[in-house]
Amino acid sequence: MGEKKAQKKISKQAYEKKLAELQVELVKLQDWIKEKQLKVVIIFEGRDAAGKGGVIKRITEKLNPRVCRIVALGVPTEREKTQWYFQRYVAHLPAAGEMVLFDRSWYNRAGVEKVMGYCTDEEHEEFLRSCPEFEKMLIRSGIILIKYWFSVSDEEQEHRFQSRINDPTKRWKISPMDLESRARWEEYSIAKDKMFAHTDTKQSPWYVVDADIKRHARINCIAHLLSMIEYHEIKKQKIILPERQENTFYVRPPIEDQNFVPDIAKEMIEK
Repeated sequence: MGEKKAQKKISKQAYEKKLAELQVELVKLQDWIKEKQLKVVIIFEGRDAAGKGGVIKRITEKLNPRVCRIVALGVPTEREKTQWYFQRYVAHLPAAGEMVLFDRSWYNRAGVEKVMGYCTDEEHEEFLRSCPEFEKMLIRSGIILIKYWFSVSDEEQEHRFQSRINDPTKRWKISPMDLESRARWEEYSIAKDKMFAHTDTKQSPWYVVDADIKRHARINCIAHLLSMIEYHEIKKQKIILPERQENTFYVRPPIEDQNFVPDIAKEMIEK
């Protein structure tokens, strides 16, 4: 096979301008969700290093964490392993006026658990049968459910893994599971295709995000998310900052008695 043709990328300036516009709209969506008491669940799945975390960060960084929260569950406890499979996820579903972003979700059973042998074939098959019914129940209960699959090429995933390995600030992102998933690329592909065959339903479809270019993936995903929920700007009362209270009885303690952090920035300027 020949080399993959390089794609044209949006400039950093254009990306930041568009992202800022979309984040303003996300705030409007957040206000609408709170005002109308909507319940929204957004699922982010995909290959390791596909950029799910980057998109989630851009979605949430301007939002109120009391309205929009991220759920990223770790390995289930011994007790959770004995529960109904969906039980620990149900505990994190939104109440009215909330939006929950699942960074990985119940679809772990269709991917990592299946490929790594953490569940039996019978448990995997039962998940594929139960999941569409579970999601139908969520939707019937009034939850808005949106599912994103982040698709990244073999070449781009390797590039990102190498970047993480060589960058001390990103090494924590590489886990033994990531390395194993890399070695089992085709097994994960087969598992993903089977998952889609059972859970890409008319009522609860998967939306695939081409994630080879991070900036494009972020813009495309956020814009699509905003298009999935009809919302309008909530008019708010004008905020008037009150005058500060004048208290002639207050005496501030000596500033020398307080423990200040060293002023490294000032030292850098003086150098």
